[in-house]
Amino acid sequence: MKSGSVVWFTGLPCSGKSTLSRLLQESLSGQGVASELFDGDIVRQFLAKGLGFSKEDRMENVRRIAYVADLLARHGILSIVAAISPYQESRNEIRKEVKSYIEIFVDCPLEVCESRDVKGMYKKARAGEIQHFTGVSDPYEIPINPDLILKTSEESQADSLSRVLKFLAENGYVLHAK
Repeated sequence: MKSGSVVWFTGLPCSGKSTLSRLLQESLSGQGVASELFDGDIVRQFLAKGLGFSKEDRMENVRRIAYVADLLARHGILSIVAAISPYQESRNEIRKEVKSYIEIFVDCPLEVCESRDVKGMYKKARAGEIQHFTGVSDPYEIPINPDLILKTSEESQADSLSRVLKFLAENGYVLHAK
């Protein structure tokens, strides 16, 4: 089994990144795999405090998350990241800098993401109350070559999680998929 890696979930807001990353961490914890979860919303409160939502600030946010996640990975921890990471340029940087990087594209149509939005953020963004909102007033660049694509509008959470675990097991990141 490979020690430490960074499993990076990218996708639109409300696509299922946070849910799947939490489910993955719970599953890995049950298998005794040391892991740490970096949820984009929580990271912004601590690691990225003071950053805005310009392209430059978003890219810096991603760099900071990648740096800390990679530090843990180098010490055998499986780092799980759930962050929108809207720019291909940022994801390319991570792939180049992080030795063991796994990119998972949580592919979900915009209209489905909007229907899942319990906080009403899409509605506020469409009304102009939130600026620089990914998928509405800011772009989301679809990953060019992710390691895995999850279609969360077409498969259940359990099926998506099973596919992630299978991928990790087949590629030696965990011993087996449970």
